[in-house]
Amino acid sequence: MTNAEQIAWDDSVLPFQLDAVDMRGRVIRLDRTLQDILSQHNYPAPVAELVAEAALLTALIGQTIKLRWKLSLQIRGDGPIRLIATDYYGPEKEGEPGRIRAWASFDEARLPDHTGTPFEGIGKGMFAILIDQGQGMVPYQGITPLAGGSLAACAETYFAQSEQLPTRFTLGMAESFVPGQESTWRSGGIMLQHMPKASPFAKGEATGEGGLLTRDDILGGDEAENWNRVNLHLDTVDLTELVGPHVTPDRLLLRLFHEEQPRVFDPQQVRFGCTCGPEKVIQSLSIYSAKDIGHMTTEDGKVTADCQFCGAHYEFEPDELGFEAKR
Repeated sequence: MTNAEQIAWDDSVLPFQLDAVDMRGRVIRLDRTLQDILSQHNYPAPVAELVAEAALLTALIGQTIKLRWKLSLQIRGDGPIRLIATDYYGPEKEGEPGRIRAWASFDEARLPDHTGTPFEGIGKGMFAILIDQGQGMVPYQGITPLAGGSLAACAETYFAQSEQLPTRFTLGMAESFVPGQESTWRSGGIMLQHMPKASPFAKGEATGEGGLLTRDDILGGDEAENWNRVNLHLDTVDLTELVGPHVTPDRLLLRLFHEEQPRVFDPQQVRFGCTCGPEKVIQSLSIYSAKDIGHMTTEDGKVTADCQFCGAHYEFEPDELGFEAKR
């Protein structure tokens, strides 16, 4: 893989279709974009891994939304990793990149005592996908419990439950170390999904955790056989193919699915992007009481607020927020 090829595929989502088996999917690489997301905060390794996984899922799912729409993931739990929030903004115009941001909240006191997997650090809670179609439209929201041992499994459960679409995610992320340079994050993944018309109804009982449908509960007959075979191919992918610089996404698809006749479409570029600004911050502060605003006010009478996603710092006069200055 040449340097030019690596640059071309970094931070992009490549849609594809498997014509021989009526399936579709996407291949993603998030490199500099993920580094931009994680560099906003000094996350411990388990939190950084979950933020990376959530960002990959958000971009893979969000690639299908329309121009100027927003897709968000919210993962909330009662464990030391309390919240992971992501937003994917559809391009403003055709040919422009999508924008993504992500942020996590965690309990610094409880996290060092956690000995399980990063996903187990979230505890019990919910996985939600929200789609904002713009002004005047009611946002869509789909919620499933946290289950399956990973955020990818939660997303698979969401598609099985909410849309009865068999869906599979294979994700990978790692830190890249070059002598004499700071480490950087690289990540990649594949989303595989049966076409909607082939699986309109579940074929049997739900077998998932807590009585939830799984991707394997939906298909039957030849569809199930094809699905299982293609997933066996997907099981052979390794981390270096997902995140390393030597295999381009199109070549990876040929290696995995050449018998299923993969057909690729135009890639969608992805960049880190935050939409915060003074007006939006003022709007978000409007829900707070005068007492809360007082706690955010400095000794010289300035109300301060920071964007959790990008770290931007804002200062306002109290009267800009409808409050009297502190005396």
